[in-house]
Amino acid sequence: MSDLLTITLPDGSVREVKTGTTPAEIAAAIGPGLAKAALAAKVDGELRDLDRPLVADATLALVTGRDEAEALDLARHDYAHVLAEAVQSLFPGTQITFGPSTDDGFYYDFAPAPDRGPFTDEELPAIEAEMRRIIAADKPLRREEWSREQLISRWKQQGESFKAEWAAELPGDEPLTVYWSGDDWLDMCRGPHLPSTGKLDPAAFKLTRVSGAYWRGDQSNAMLSRIYGTGWLNKKQLDAHLTRLEEAAKRDHRKLGQEMGLFHLQSEAQGSVFWHPKGFRLWRVLEAYMRRKLDAADYVEVKTPQLMDARQWEQSGHWGKYRENMFVVPDEIPSTEDEGPVLSGEGDLMALKPMNCPGHILIFKQGIKSYRDLPIRMAEFGCCHRNEPHGALHGIMRVRQFTQDDAHVFCRADQLVDEVRIFCDLLDSIYRDLGFEKYAIKLALRPEKRFGSDEMWDWSEQSLRDAVAATGRATEEYGWDELPGEGAFYAPKLEFHLTDAIGRTWQCGTLQTDTVLSERLDASYVGEDGERHRPIMLHRAILGTFERFIGILIEHHAGRFPLWLAPVQAVVATIVSEADDYAREVEAKLAAAGLRVESDLRNEKINYKVREHSVAKVPALLVVGKREAEEGTVAIRRLGEQAQTVLPIDEAIAALLAEATPPDLRR
Repeated sequence: MSDLLTITLPDGSVREVKTGTTPAEIAAAIGPGLAKAALAAKVDGELRDLDRPLVADATLALVTGRDEAEALDLARHDYAHVLAEAVQSLFPGTQITFGPSTDDGFYYDFAPAPDRGPFTDEELPAIEAEMRRIIAADKPLRREEWSREQLISRWKQQGESFKAEWAAELPGDEPLTVYWSGDDWLDMCRGPHLPSTGKLDPAAFKLTRVSGAYWRGDQSNAMLSRIYGTGWLNKKQLDAHLTRLEEAAKRDHRKLGQEMGLFHLQSEAQGSVFWHPKGFRLWRVLEAYMRRKLDAADYVEVKTPQLMDARQWEQSGHWGKYRENMFVVPDEIPSTEDEGPVLSGEGDLMALKPMNCPGHILIFKQGIKSYRDLPIRMAEFGCCHRNEPHGALHGIMRVRQFTQDDAHVFCRADQLVDEVRIFCDLLDSIYRDLGFEKYAIKLALRPEKRFGSDEMWDWSEQSLRDAVAATGRATEEYGWDELPGEGAFYAPKLEFHLTDAIGRTWQCGTLQTDTVLSERLDASYVGEDGERHRPIMLHRAILGTFERFIGILIEHHAGRFPLWLAPVQAVVATIVSEADDYAREVEAKLAAAGLRVESDLRNEKINYKVREHSVAKVPALLVVGKREAEEGTVAIRRLGEQAQTVLPIDEAIAALLAEATPPDLRR
């Protein structure tokens, strides 16, 4: 048997190497530049350490900083380990637990020594300095395989009770991996890692904050200190990220919502929003726009009960899969370990709806439906409730009471591709009207726990692939991608991810191809053959929820809404009290023309009024004084501009009306 391996490189060239050769050695043989730049290896598509020996014929690709996605993930993973090492170096007696990479950085959870309290933000600079010392030391990161017994013994010996607990749950019949940092610190980890700590840029990370976190996410367990950081490949990337964070802080919907007088939140209704008059005016403008778009797309609008018998949710399958997130009245009922709460058959156990789909099926089932009736596009701005964990709530972006722009399309299998195309075109037009030019489309595939047969899932997933391809959107331009395991329990789904003005992405729109609920809730139509058939049910949303989407709109536009969306489109402000009557006349004319207008007649200097209405993000300030009153004009000052334009009142109204017309009514 030959001890030579055949290694195929990305350019198709082949190298024969001895068994046990490492990717690092192959990189060195290719050239010193590649050896220096190499960070990790892809062996048959699997990311591995550079110094892990090759033991079989394989394809090999060397990962460098140019492979940004893989390189960033490796760097962030290593920053987390360096953070853990730094904390234990500075604070002996600290126990380590878990430390993953995140979308823009990393974190690690620690159990501080018993003689001290939780870590604080004030300690972060010292920890950063120690991390930089470890990076400068260029400590090699070395992989070893240990048995579970070795791991447990090591952790107990070091007083690492959390690690010992976790190690005891790992498989006992396969080697487990640990990584050494130099010869004096280790952590258990699947890997892979960079070759050494020196491959990290000491100027490309920053620790950001400390928070509390429960061990293994369970509030009945010990409280830990979680230290967050952001990590990048170089300082330029870090600086750009910190600039984005500063911009995001300026755009925070909670801050702007208060300054603009749109809404507030308070503990008496955690997870629900108190909409103020201006905020609800914005809501109504958005709702009216969406209703016009749905009417034009041949949707019928319905309204279903918020409180429904729990048996309905049991039959639909939501009870078994979603019960912990539902508000139930009464909420104390018998349960079994496997199936959750059991319905006794006595009394009226009710639940607030977490979604609208079962109610829409009940409407569909009223009367006999023919194949000629399909498709039926049924929409509802439905108020739903979900018992989100307190720690997950975030302004109006993540709430417990919300209103979905929900709809369900009941169609035949042969209508599916057309319905997906129609939906994608509708979504595209709405996103562009609302100021979002870029979005990505992802296909979320079957989860591990699901209803329905594999054959059903095969058909549903392929149908969505084919439908998006038919629209011309299954392309790199639209960020087309597939997400294994992320579908709903009853259907695969398309996800639509918006990109906002500062480059953040938000998953808003969804489209799910469902053949399960129609079966479970016995929905049918009479086919051309005279037999009963199950309709395909497309669950779809474009905004997602009004609350969250309004929050996204606020942050995307930084509160500076286009005139047609702005809750207050213009304010008439006086320079002197002698112009008060004229200001009222101007306000009345603008209101009669259909503009959302207010007047400011306070005895304050005009510069004060300008500043105050600028903070409130009013798009147009119409300034009037004695001259304007005499000449029948207004001086228009646009938000963010110093210059004024003086126009006769009728011309000013015409100019504002042209901008105030919603995009769908201009075409």
